[in-house]
Amino acid sequence: MSDRVSRRLGIELPILLGPFGGLSSVELTATVSTGGGLGSYGLYGYTPDRIRDTNAQLLAATDQPYALNLWLPTGTERDPSETEFTRARAAVAEFFTELGLPLPEPPDRYLPSFDEQIDTVLELAPAAISFVYGVPPANVIVRAHERGTTVIGTATTVDEAIALQAGGVDMIVATGAEAAGHRVSFLEPAEQSLVGTFALVPQVVDAVSVPVIAAGGIADRRGVAAAFALGAEGVQVGTAFLATHQSAANNAHRQAIVNTPAHGSILTRAMSGRLARGAPNRATRTIEAADAIAPFPAQNWLTGQFRSEAGTRGVGELQSLWLGQASQLAHHDDADAVLEELRRGLDPHQ
Repeated sequence: MSDRVSRRLGIELPILLGPFGGLSSVELTATVSTGGGLGSYGLYGYTPDRIRDTNAQLLAATDQPYALNLWLPTGTERDPSETEFTRARAAVAEFFTELGLPLPEPPDRYLPSFDEQIDTVLELAPAAISFVYGVPPANVIVRAHERGTTVIGTATTVDEAIALQAGGVDMIVATGAEAAGHRVSFLEPAEQSLVGTFALVPQVVDAVSVPVIAAGGIADRRGVAAAFALGAEGVQVGTAFLATHQSAANNAHRQAIVNTPAHGSILTRAMSGRLARGAPNRATRTIEAADAIAPFPAQNWLTGQFRSEAGTRGVGELQSLWLGQASQLAHHDDADAVLEELRRGLDPHQ
């Protein structure tokens, strides 16, 4: 078994925590890193000050390497028209009423700029920066390497993997359609890029020379062993870790992970305006039935105004319940137990 991933990242186990946009926790990231894997923390929507504060907490929680994750702008982001925003808000007005929240007005901006985010992350120089939704700019990769930071890209198709290697990334996460959360396709629409992990990983391995990390449908030792048999040199695991008490998921979300069968998850744009995999609930059904989804990132901001309160109250029907198709293989409540289970997949004798 190649150890290029472990050696490059300075970790014991080629096991990466999936970065969760909005669901990352310092405790889970630190637990995975301290346990020998690579903890990851998703910084979607974070301002520079919040990024610095989060990084300080991570440094206090672990002395081992970890990754920070950013979403690249795709060029398709746009603010909604007044009509689009009004229609999208009307579609979810009942949720604000139910939670006793006022209907929100559009903000000055929906997201911090990528430039201010990446400048801050590069300043902090984590062991790795992982990106979704595209190929990082060449100057970003150069600056990362100058600071000793490994650059990890994410592909949902072979063509995307080829583009990432040509762009200079050090490793590629090949994420199959089984994976939880957003489908991070960037060359073709996500609906046209739904390749399963078992088909995607070996074709990406054949197409590129950099290490490939398999993601999607991996939750136990069998998934790890299968990924390495397909030629992967590492695995990235999300849902199994999301089910643990160290994650930022609440009990309603954890129950959805336990109770949603492989065929029960859905791909929906309802909650964010971009295609993502999770459990269906009243929010997704209501928004889809209204057919009034604002463009990204406005839809994500809009639903976030009630999702955060729903999460605080544990109202699962009004949350984004992201989970993958292997969710019912998530048997452990403790991240250390998940890591040990995955580690056993690295040893063919166990």
